[in-house]
Amino acid sequence: MSTLFPFRLAPWFRTRIWGFHDLSPWYDYKTEGEPIGEVWLTGEMCAAATGRLAGQSLQEITAQHGHELLGRHFGDGQFPLLIKLLFPKDKLSVQVHPDDAMARKYGEPRGKTECWYALHADPGASVALGIKPGITPEKIRSGIDSATLEDMLEMVPVHAGDMLFVDAGTVHAMGPGVVILETQQTSDLTYRMYDYGRPRELHLEKSFEAMRVQTRAGKIPPRNMNGHSVLIDEKYFEIERWPLQASTTPLGLTAATGGLQVLFVADGQIRISADQGEAFPVNRCELAVIPATSMNVRVEAESAATVIRIQPRMAE
Repeated sequence: MSTLFPFRLAPWFRTRIWGFHDLSPWYDYKTEGEPIGEVWLTGEMCAAATGRLAGQSLQEITAQHGHELLGRHFGDGQFPLLIKLLFPKDKLSVQVHPDDAMARKYGEPRGKTECWYALHADPGASVALGIKPGITPEKIRSGIDSATLEDMLEMVPVHAGDMLFVDAGTVHAMGPGVVILETQQTSDLTYRMYDYGRPRELHLEKSFEAMRVQTRAGKIPPRNMNGHSVLIDEKYFEIERWPLQASTTPLGLTAATGGLQVLFVADGQIRISADQGEAFPVNRCELAVIPATSMNVRVEAESAATVIRIQPRMAE
C-alpha cells in the first residue's frame, strides 16, 4: 500500500532584474529588495505545504520516495520537470538553451526544452521565437555587436490561452505584457546572446554552438478532447487544459497513469483528496503533485476553475 499521497507545493520566489516588486493580483507578494521575476512551482527547494510531508523540500521527497512519486517516470531519480511562472516587467535577455547532447558534452545531465502557456497577454503582446529566414550566424554576430539582433528575431503574437513550444536550440526572447506558465526539463542551462547593455555575462561561443537557425518552435493549436484540450504533446511533456464547473468531480482528470501528474490551477479553486490522504484546497496559481502510486485521487471544483494538468514523458 502506498504511503505517499497528493500534496500541494509552496512556491519559491526568485529574484530577477527584469521582474516586479509587486506580484499582485497573481500573488500577495511584495518586496522592497530585488524584484521578483520567476515563481518556481516545482523547484527542488519548494516545500510540501500539506499532509504528512509538510515542510519537506521536493528534493528530499524525491530522494526518499522516488519510485512512489515518479512511477514510470523515475528515470534518473530526479523530479523530471521544472514548472514556473514568469513575470517580465522588462525584457529578458536574448538567449538559447542546449539540447541533451550538448549539455552532456559539458558534463550536465540534460538540456532544456520548454514550453510557454500564456496566462495573460496585453493587447499586442508578442514573444521572439527563432531567427528570421535568411539570417546567417555571421549576421547574428553582427547584430549582437550593433545592438540590432532583436530585428532578426521572429516575433509571434501572444494571446491568453496560447501554448508555445520552445525546443532546445531556439533563439528566443520575452518582454513585458505577458504572464507565462513555463514547463521545462529540469535544467537551468541558459546561454545569453544579448542583454540590452545590462552588466551580465554573455555566453556567445556556447550560444552559437547551441543555436539552430531552423527549429520547430512556435504556437501549438489545442486539440479538443472529451471535456478538455491537449495543449501540447512533445518529447518531454504532455499538457492539458481542463475547464471545470463548480461542484463537479471530473473522473478523467486524475485517472491513474502509472506515473507522476501535476495539477496547476489557472483560475478558481479545487479540492483534492485520495484514499487515506488528507483533503486540501488548491487555489489560483497554486500547484499540486499527484504521486504515481496515489489511489482513487479525486478533484472537486469548489468554484468554476481551469486546471492545467502536466505530465512528464520519458526521453527516448
